[in-house]
Amino acid sequence: MVVDSDERLRAKLNAETGRLAWNALQRHFARGSVISVAPGMDLVEVALSIARDDQVAIAAWLADQRVKRADNEDALDWHERDAQFWAVVTAPWVLVQEM
Repeated sequence: MVVDSDERLRAKLNAETGRLAWNALQRHFARGSVISVAPGMDLVEVALSIARDDQVAIAAWLADQRVKRADNEDALDWHERDAQFWAVVTAPWVLVQEM
């Protein structure tokens, strides 16, 4: 059943969410695999949508920049402030939300 598999995946993603400092995130940024999730969004729900390839939800978030690929401006800002994040991996992406 789809609901059961979504619940299992949500629980798995939630269990894999953790704190990550900018210095640990830099190598993922250099590979181009960091996705920034806006404050106020549910990081696990975004990860679930990406894992399910929910193109409608993802397109809406990308359009209004609530979800975006981290860019050089983000990296410079994070580096200057030694930012801290909540992070979860949805291969090949590392989704981050600043704490």
